[in-house]
Amino acid sequence: MAFASVYPHYVSKAEKKGRTKAEVDDIICWLTGYDQQALQEQIDQKTDFKTFFAQAPHLHPNAAKITGVICGYRVEEIEDPLMQKIRYLDKLIDELAKGKTLEKIMRK
Repeated sequence: MAFASVYPHYVSKAEKKGRTKAEVDDIICWLTGYDQQALQEQIDQKTDFKTFFAQAPHLHPNAAKITGVICGYRVEEIEDPLMQKIRYLDKLIDELAKGKTLEKIMRK
């Protein structure tokens, strides 16, 4: 599945709750280490999730602090590394849509 096909859903979910595309991008960049230009290139290239995370500069060290349930699974217990990274991102977008501050979302 292409990251680019899911990205608009992340933005839509956030905007429906009064958040912004910029906040979504900030969260994605925080998690993956991409800068804004590199993130846009991944979207434009319609990169799949496997490649998106494989090419990410780095997964943020605080990603391990992301816990909780998303889609019925505890993110900290997901064994497949790729699926865990995808669910980390899903969880962060959910937290944004639920009104958490960026500081809390980014585990500062």
